[in-house]
Amino acid sequence: MMAGRAHGHRNRLRRLIPRVLLLAFALYAVSFAIYLLRQSHSHHPSPPDPTQRTDSGDGSVRAPPSSSSQKPWPRLPSFLPWVGAPAPPPHTCEAYFGNGFSRPVEVLPARGGAGGWFRCHHSETLGSSICEGARMRLDPARIAMSRGGEPLEQVMGRGEEEELPKYEPGALQVEGPAAGRTAPLVDAGFLNAYVPTGGIVPHTMRAMLESARVVPPGELHCSQWVEEPTLLVTRFEYANLFHTITDWYNAYVSSRVTNLPNRPNVVFVDGHCKAQLEQTWEALFSSVTYAKNFSGPVCFRHAILSPLGYETAMFKGLSESFSCEGASAQSLQGKPDYEKTARLSEFGEMIVASFGLPQDDIMSSKKSNGLNVLFVRREDYLAHPRHSGKVESRLSNEREVYDAIDKWAKGLKCKVNVINGLFAHMNMKEQLRAILEASVVIGAHGAGLTHLVSATPDTKVLEIISSMYRRPHFALISQWKALEYHPINLPGSYARITDVISELSNILTGLGC
Repeated sequence: MMAGRAHGHRNRLRRLIPRVLLLAFALYAVSFAIYLLRQSHSHHPSPPDPTQRTDSGDGSVRAPPSSSSQKPWPRLPSFLPWVGAPAPPPHTCEAYFGNGFSRPVEVLPARGGAGGWFRCHHSETLGSSICEGARMRLDPARIAMSRGGEPLEQVMGRGEEEELPKYEPGALQVEGPAAGRTAPLVDAGFLNAYVPTGGIVPHTMRAMLESARVVPPGELHCSQWVEEPTLLVTRFEYANLFHTITDWYNAYVSSRVTNLPNRPNVVFVDGHCKAQLEQTWEALFSSVTYAKNFSGPVCFRHAILSPLGYETAMFKGLSESFSCEGASAQSLQGKPDYEKTARLSEFGEMIVASFGLPQDDIMSSKKSNGLNVLFVRREDYLAHPRHSGKVESRLSNEREVYDAIDKWAKGLKCKVNVINGLFAHMNMKEQLRAILEASVVIGAHGAGLTHLVSATPDTKVLEIISSMYRRPHFALISQWKALEYHPINLPGSYARITDVISELSNILTGLGC
């Protein structure tokens, strides 16, 4: 009898053990699923609302605590707020140089933190837009262009058309807020209204947006995520200082208009080779890479499309007439004058601060070490794969003029140091220091004079202008920076030594020499 009970107990135990094991497995599976779900949410947050930040008043931005590894904004004496102030009237000085991107255009509205979003900030004045979005994917495999970032010597002879991007549909994707089919992000009407070509061919930002598609949640399929705000930039004349400064300026403006808490990353969506000016991109922003360097589709929590350099006020000013004078930020603080600007001075300070140059110390030594006359020289150098290495002369007797000024200055009673500005053989920090220490900047028309954006307010400018290059670039930069400007217009490309020294003597007399 006892044996039968024991046998029955063993049978019940055999039947019970599988049930217990099955229940335990089910509980484990449910717990693991909950864990994965929580991990997914914790690793894929929506980007913070860029409006929930406050300006400190000097260019640095107070933001909620974060673990960001991005560089902070430096303190800039000429900084004025970019957001929160009334929008400037169209076609005024501040609309050209400041936040004229005052018309918000919601393309894909945010839906309670779920899915992506996309919006543009349009400038009627500049005829361009800064666009930004969340949960965006860039697929390098759908962009036809060279890899980019190669040493110049390895790609000599490569055509420019190989370096500029050509997009396939879906090269850019934005995650939609709800399930649905893949569809274009914008239509032709939107592009014509907010990203017109403006005579720029190819207009690469417009082409990128034409390729953009909205995809359902979970369909981005990324090989990696970039967690921090990132600028997508396409450059054209990347080896020329003037045109590169227009790219830097647009990237800076895009960062300020979208109210980024720190300096963003930059991704070059182009296939240009490495150039000397890339070191300044690296100094200005948190990191720099090329789109083709990513091993597969890359996704961004927050990406910003920076307008083309041709769409800046510095470039537009060459062909469009608008009233604009430089002024100190202090004079504009609390009493804006839309016909004046301190924005170019603010940007120049940004470049200087990015290289860690102590501007106050330089200003102090500038007053005690005599007057520096910086002669910005044009010299041969290899700029890009299609360049011969020979620089076209804008002043046929440049060496003669430099030597004569140097000899003349040595005979003056006051101390005048003539600085040989061979910028092609100086790194960017050395070039900036030479500009900051200069009391007078003299030179023939050429891209090196674009460094005037970083000059101190008391700097005087003497431009020697060949009859073949009567262009307003540096007269305008001087005007927008409130720098004292003196031109010498030549009948050809040869300068009379006596004329140059006479004009320079008058300038130095005004400086107390």
